[in-house]
Amino acid sequence: MVWSAGRFGFDLGPAAPVVVMGIVNVTPDSFSDGGQHIGLESALNHAERLISEGAAILDVGGESTRPGAPEVSVKEERARVLPVVAALAKRGYCVSIDTRKPEIMAEAIVAGASIVNDVMALTAPGALAACAASDVGVVLMHMQGQPRSMQAAPHYEDVVREVGDYLVDRAQACEAAGIAARRIVVDPGFGFGKTVAHNLTLTRGLGALVARGYPVLAGWSRKRTLGDLTGRSVASERVSASVAAALACVARGARIVRVHDVAATVDALKVWRVMGV
Repeated sequence: MVWSAGRFGFDLGPAAPVVVMGIVNVTPDSFSDGGQHIGLESALNHAERLISEGAAILDVGGESTRPGAPEVSVKEERARVLPVVAALAKRGYCVSIDTRKPEIMAEAIVAGASIVNDVMALTAPGALAACAASDVGVVLMHMQGQPRSMQAAPHYEDVVREVGDYLVDRAQACEAAGIAARRIVVDPGFGFGKTVAHNLTLTRGLGALVARGYPVLAGWSRKRTLGDLTGRSVASERVSASVAAALACVARGARIVRVHDVAATVDALKVWRVMGV
């Protein structure tokens, strides 16, 4: 199984190494590393470090989607992300644009992005068309509610089934719009409109989502649930917990992991692979 993402192709078969997506946040208020990589030079230096540590994809985001985060204007998000996307693409890297705005998707694709990673699963008017008009890969994430209010009172009757149904429905909408199945990856959206119990149930049931037929990306990195489980209130202190959560998802069939801490994750995956776990 090869994920087609612009001029890049990623083998997501069970015998292939897990693909690591490194996070490049160019925001002042992201929950984990807000303000650390603002400005073109700082963002590029951080991205180069992630590549040197083993990241295969660089996920560039200019709007925080942490619980309670305020919305960012198109103008502001454009100014934050497009220079970074263009510079990284020019260097030959596979760049993912993490955005929910169709305008930013379209402009980032022109600037060289090979993947669109959308927390709203391309539901915004114009998002499907923006991606269908190109050959980019897409990541469709599940989120109950909106970032500002999603953690107020999330509720599910059967979180594994409901998240799976939603993601398959969105994937089928993509295919109907002209986005081939080989370009589609799904993400259960840990922490997006979900309690600790929901996140744990989703992880334990990830195999059922994998069985739906679309490759799965897991994004557990430094999430608040890991802080609740470990007592680590500072996000940057959740590295070990993040690696453990990533491996738990890989064990259940996830083929891509989106992480802040690339080196630690890559090392763990190498040992995991060699040991044949």
